[in-house]
Amino acid sequence: MQVIQVLIALAGLGAVSVLIIKKYNPQVVLMAVGVVLMFIAVLLGNNIFPPDGAGTGINILDPFRSIQQSFISQLGAIGLTIMALFGFSTYMTYIGANNVTVNALIKPVKKIKSVYFLVPVVFIVGNMLSLVVPSASALALLLMATLYPTLKGTGMSTLTAGGVIAMTATIMPTPLGADNILVAELLGIDLMTYVFGMHAAISIPSLLIMAIAHFFWQRYMDKKNPETLNTKDIASESSKKEQERKPGFYGIFPVLPLIILLLLFFFQNLGFMQGVTLDVVTVTLISFFIALITEGIRKKSFKQITEDGQIFFNGMGEGMGSVVSLVVSAVVLAEGFRALGVIDMVTNAVHGVPYAGNILSLVFTGATTLIGIVSGGGLAFFYAIVGTVPDIAAGAGIEGAVITLPMQMAANLSRTLSPVAAVVVIVAGSVKCSPMDILKRTIVPTVVGLVSVMILSFLILS
Repeated sequence: MQVIQVLIALAGLGAVSVLIIKKYNPQVVLMAVGVVLMFIAVLLGNNIFPPDGAGTGINILDPFRSIQQSFISQLGAIGLTIMALFGFSTYMTYIGANNVTVNALIKPVKKIKSVYFLVPVVFIVGNMLSLVVPSASALALLLMATLYPTLKGTGMSTLTAGGVIAMTATIMPTPLGADNILVAELLGIDLMTYVFGMHAAISIPSLLIMAIAHFFWQRYMDKKNPETLNTKDIASESSKKEQERKPGFYGIFPVLPLIILLLLFFFQNLGFMQGVTLDVVTVTLISFFIALITEGIRKKSFKQITEDGQIFFNGMGEGMGSVVSLVVSAVVLAEGFRALGVIDMVTNAVHGVPYAGNILSLVFTGATTLIGIVSGGGLAFFYAIVGTVPDIAAGAGIEGAVITLPMQMAANLSRTLSPVAAVVVIVAGSVKCSPMDILKRTIVPTVVGLVSVMILSFLILS
């Protein structure tokens, strides 16, 4: 019976992978496969809920109760946090604050004249900007319009500039990232501890190593292919409509939640403000109201700011539809695996196995990377699998972060190894070249980053 259940689970996982690669809607795919697995588990005589649990009383209907429970659990702390951050980011874009922040950060970059010294600087600054514009494709579009002309003006080759911009949203540690929020909650670790105590210990050195790899790789590729130095591309001067000029201090608003969290983290580590507890939602709402009130004072119209404030709630709805729904669907899939008893089987199989953490980390990270390369991004697969990690890690007697951290970073890095990733296609289209030309500029720094992440994870977390 166990062999049959494992085969069914593998078939379900295979179906998820294939459908995600074929660009089927990941939310519906994950939920549908999870429900199918739960129905099969019931037909095999397994219970989704304990006999005295929260089931419907009719086993064949329990998969739907499981979906309900998944919504209830994920619309709590995790779902609200993600929706609040989406709402805040949408409002920051609407009032033009994100553009002010981006322009302020890239202004010093424009003064650097050394072409190859610019390469690692742009990579690091671009990753810092991902704290403000978390979407890799949106950030690439913004940088192609604002920074790319300057890079070309310094004499930087088209493909070097395109390759660096395509990699400006990778593995920056931030407590405002949906993936970090989810993993910290799943592992039962304080968010700030997870991000700055674990994630940053691996991601920051890896980012610096990738920046150095960019320097040498882009210089090597330009020397190897000197004809690319004069590649023609579209006029990248910003074609956006003239926008109202915003005050310079607006650049603080998009990073205000991060500043508040970092200051609190800093002071509490010094022994001050020990009784203060501010979570991500609270600081996001504080920051939103500060920006909203400022807009009201500047526009001198209470009615206008009440209308503009609706943008925040519209953004929350977008976060619900795009990310929270994905997390809920992933939980449903994990429940399908759990109902089949597969998670218990894996947990028992790895119990007491030497180097189980390293083996599991390689398997999970490798699978995420492969799916990411083929599908254009590994986050959907990451969300689908990460819910199973805590139980498996506990059974193996290892820290869950040993598996989740490299897997999470691979999910973000794998997009710059994929010719169908949105960010690669956008950059390639902007400079009128093949996505494969961009990948030739990103493949080595990305692989270096993946290797760095794995090595540092083994050294620091194992």
